[in-house]
Amino acid sequence: MKLQRRDFLTLAGAAAAASALPHSVAALDYPTRPVRWIVGQAAGSSSDIAARLMGQWLTDRLGQSFVVEDRPGAGGNIGTEAVVRAAPDGYTLLLINVQNTINAALYEKLSFDLVTDIAPVAGIYRVPLVMEVNPSFPAQTVAEFIAYAKANPGKINMASPAIGSPQHIAGELFKFMTGVDLVHVPYRGTTPALTDLLGGQVQVMFDVMPSSIGHLRAGKLRPLAVTTAVRSDALPDVPTMADFVPGYEASAWVGVGVPKNTPPEVIAILNKEINGALGDAAMRTRLGDLGATVLPPGSSAGFGKLIADDIAKWAKVVKFANIKPV
Repeated sequence: MKLQRRDFLTLAGAAAAASALPHSVAALDYPTRPVRWIVGQAAGSSSDIAARLMGQWLTDRLGQSFVVEDRPGAGGNIGTEAVVRAAPDGYTLLLINVQNTINAALYEKLSFDLVTDIAPVAGIYRVPLVMEVNPSFPAQTVAEFIAYAKANPGKINMASPAIGSPQHIAGELFKFMTGVDLVHVPYRGTTPALTDLLGGQVQVMFDVMPSSIGHLRAGKLRPLAVTTAVRSDALPDVPTMADFVPGYEASAWVGVGVPKNTPPEVIAILNKEINGALGDAAMRTRLGDLGATVLPPGSSAGFGKLIADDIAKWAKVVKFANIKPV
């Protein structure tokens, strides 16, 4: 798929400029009925949790229900397509996450183009992935893991929820930067992948923190490193991957988008309220309990740049690993 970065940033900039414009009567009345918030991942996923937390905030602030609707499948493409086809009136939102930017590089033929069919609204949070192993694995650090992997090429199984998932791509980036040979074992979802990691059927996984943090804190899994550039407040004693693999950085994030041509006044209202949530101490604490760091409140254009930069980054990894969707 051709990535039209310039078009996407132009679209985001137009939305941001709307915040300086007088609101139309329709925008001032928004919303007048319930709003659907479509999540392309399963119930209980970190994306679903984020949408429900933020949806309750928007419900309380704007006086209409923001109803989360999970539409998992095809790596989130089913949910994204539903939003692309929805009326551009502000009554259908998309929970955008890093999977969407990976898909833009992974799928050559989609019925939509993320960079032109979805307008960015606001980012919500960023979470590290955690390189984690079964406690029986004979490595206590990333350095020991790399040494063991190089001495045992093709004998370590790396789990992920699916081909092309953020967990898979983070693992491929690790393989690319360290030269180790790990066997990728894709599952149909995070839960079965974690079940087999806990049981020792697979040895390592790069998982998003919200779904693994309970197992890590209970000692059922051993964290070797977080994948963000700085340590996580949720696991302050766990080093960063860059401490062992200079330049390595991978993270998952979530934010909000709407169909193209949604009134810019509506985008401005949503951006303002979401930014308000990110500055709320209680909301920050709840997201922090999941291992997340809220993104700095910003414009829709700023969120659009994050998306465009991520598409370019992950396209390189997809090409290196020759990853093909199934």
